[in-house]
Amino acid sequence: MALTEADVKKQIKHMMGFIEQEAGEKVEEIDAKAEEEFNIEKGRLVQTQRVKIMQFYEKKEKQIEQHKKIQMSNLTNQARLKVLTARDNMITDLLNEARQRLAEIAKDPASYSALLEGLVLQGFYQLLEPKVTVRCRQQDVEMVQAAVNKNIHIYKEALKSNVVVKIDQERFLPSEICGGIEVYNDNRKIKVSNTLENRLELMAQQMMPEIRVDLFGANPNRRFTD
Repeated sequence: MALTEADVKKQIKHMMGFIEQEAGEKVEEIDAKAEEEFNIEKGRLVQTQRVKIMQFYEKKEKQIEQHKKIQMSNLTNQARLKVLTARDNMITDLLNEARQRLAEIAKDPASYSALLEGLVLQGFYQLLEPKVTVRCRQQDVEMVQAAVNKNIHIYKEALKSNVVVKIDQERFLPSEICGGIEVYNDNRKIKVSNTLENRLELMAQQMMPEIRVDLFGANPNRRFTD
């Protein structure tokens, strides 16, 4: 039978209600999915930024730690240099004091004469030349001549060899040095320096390990002493 206008309107209204319900459900589904995707993306972004922030501060922390190590190393090196400088100054003062005491030796004629005899004979033995020239301070010429005269006989007896010795009367050692001699071969190309300053310097070099131990104690980090 034919639908009345009222039935048509009713069916249309029913269909519209169904469509609206379906549309509403679809909108809710889309909103829910969008919310879920938003939360997932938001979580991903938050995690990414969190990792970046953690990496940034870890890098900063490492830089700060490295900077602290460098500063500590610099401070340690500066302190070590100050200690080494103070020790070197102490050794320099000690050697200067030794040089001052060295000058007192020449003021005692007996002791100085005996010392010159040893220095002259040692110079002869070191050169082992038939002709030698001895140079000394001008004020020491007489004592050096006496030491030469005494040691020529000893040298001849020991080596069964003659030696001709000349004392340089033209060029003298500086009068301000503590004393001692220099011995040259005939052409003066070979020199043995037996001044008191030179002997002190050689002794200081040889005894420096012992001097350092006496002054500052043994170095626990040093494996060898030679």
